[in-house]
Amino acid sequence: MTPIRYDRAPGDASVSAETQGGLFIYTIGLALAVILTATSFWVANTNLLWGPGIALGLAVLAIAQMGIHLVFFLHITTGPDNTNNVLALAFGVLIVALIISGSLWIMHNLNHNMMMPELMQMQH
Repeated sequence: MTPIRYDRAPGDASVSAETQGGLFIYTIGLALAVILTATSFWVANTNLLWGPGIALGLAVLAIAQMGIHLVFFLHITTGPDNTNNVLALAFGVLIVALIISGSLWIMHNLNHNMMMPELMQMQH
């Protein structure tokens, strides 16, 4: 008789270990997510950091937060059982990047094309 496969991360030994280990993994993920969130609020509201570097720091903390959620809550790892999950995630990231870059490109071109000097002079 084959054991029943539950939705679990690679390396989990059994179903009984999953309930105890799962709670521990989720607790670690929650603690890390809370720490990163608190750090993000601190970075946004402090005067101790270099002003132009705050945006970069927030971007790094946001990417770390996404990584925490993917690994600890969604259990997306690079194990052999998760190949399709990693490919789906990569495809989703590609689609989101294309949508964002395309939207920014369209908004930039619309802004540039709408600022015609003739129209600006006619308003005065």
